[in-house]
Amino acid sequence: MAVLEICTFPNPVLKQKSRPIQKIDPKILQLVQDMAETMYSAPGVGLAAPQVGHSLRLAVIDVTPADGPKNLLVLINPEIVAAEGECTWDEGCLSVPDCNEEVKRSKKVVVRYQNLQGENAEITGEEILAIALQHEIDHLDGILFIDRLSPLKRRLIKKKFQKKDKEEKKL
Repeated sequence: MAVLEICTFPNPVLKQKSRPIQKIDPKILQLVQDMAETMYSAPGVGLAAPQVGHSLRLAVIDVTPADGPKNLLVLINPEIVAAEGECTWDEGCLSVPDCNEEVKRSKKVVVRYQNLQGENAEITGEEILAIALQHEIDHLDGILFIDRLSPLKRRLIKKKFQKKDKEEKKL
């Protein structure tokens, strides 16, 4: 297993719509292990393949408390098939470091996906799990949580990252 480098905004891979996974082979299984290790070491509650430079419809999520037993959820080709209610959640993202904002999301979602055995499965998420599911599936569609903010907030965040990017290139 390996801790992978996390792509950060404005990396173009984060804005691409991901390709479906056709076959669960040893490369995909290795990527899942590496993504889980990367997510846990970051630390985060979710990680999508585009965040580590792979434009594939794959995400890992674990919303259990850090001091509790791990409960890794691996989602291959996930899609939201039902959503209800509305809530606001203070979100952050490993690909948009040092930035947290209130985001409106569905309060409850049903997600259809394939597991590691290639079997079709469904999960219903509420509260933090619903937020994580929506956040990671957004990544697979090339959407960052900052894209769900008001135009003014989005502009301010983008300017901050563009300035930081210019400063890093000077070094």
